[in-house]
Amino acid sequence: MAPKTATSARRLRLGTELRRLRERAGLSVTEGARQLGVSQAQLSNIEASRFGVSADRLRALARIYRCSDTAYLDGLIELAGERRGGWWETLREMLPAPLLDLAEIEHHATRLHAANTAHIPGLLQLADHARAIFDQAVPEFSRRELELRVNFRLQRQALLEQDVQVSYQAIIHEAALRVPVGGTAVAKRQLDHLLTQSERDGITIRVIPFAIGAYPGSGQTFVYIHGPVPRLDTVSLDQSHGPALVDAEAELDTYRNLLQRMDSVALPPGKTRDFIHGLAAEL
Repeated sequence: MAPKTATSARRLRLGTELRRLRERAGLSVTEGARQLGVSQAQLSNIEASRFGVSADRLRALARIYRCSDTAYLDGLIELAGERRGGWWETLREMLPAPLLDLAEIEHHATRLHAANTAHIPGLLQLADHARAIFDQAVPEFSRRELELRVNFRLQRQALLEQDVQVSYQAIIHEAALRVPVGGTAVAKRQLDHLLTQSERDGITIRVIPFAIGAYPGSGQTFVYIHGPVPRLDTVSLDQSHGPALVDAEAELDTYRNLLQRMDSVALPPGKTRDFIHGLAAEL
């Protein structure tokens, strides 16, 4: 079995899931390898994503680990499948790996659910809005790096334009809408853009107004990225150094609950559009 160059978050996730399956089955690496008919080192390398793994071998591991969830197994096989790199791979030497991982995971998502308290979600930002945000980075970006990140953000937005569009829902706090990022003219165009996007099929935008007061998840910015089955979901946390991806089951449950609580206090889509119209009229 030849080593496989596979360092993306999606491919690392496969190894993590196989280790979790083995541990749930109560098997050591040694026992798992013995039942699979490979060396302990080979199984360790599969779990570390240093080696690739075939669909047949994944099915064998599922039998050994007593995994009967066929949808989950199909998701693992998809993760393991050889596929050509996406558009983000052309930027491999120019942008941090976590940004490219986020683009890849979004590309394969079945649904995206964003929660933003400080900024308008990246997938809904106009170029001038994004540019003004990146212009405040610490340490400062060079002009070339700033434009590279703006263009990368715009390329990610193609998710919302493709023929088979991913379902996208965004919860945005009023604070993020009121900050005149880039000046009044840019802020007005950005609000108008949100209104246009909110009318499109597959896109739902909801606002949490100041009047709601305190609510669960306040102060947090994250995207819940749905995979083929809930066990293969991912959460991307927005941090100053870039996105941080989490996928432990307890963490996924926490963020699912947070979204449910945030959904319960957000304005419905129609009232959200009225609210954004009112903010735009004030500018």
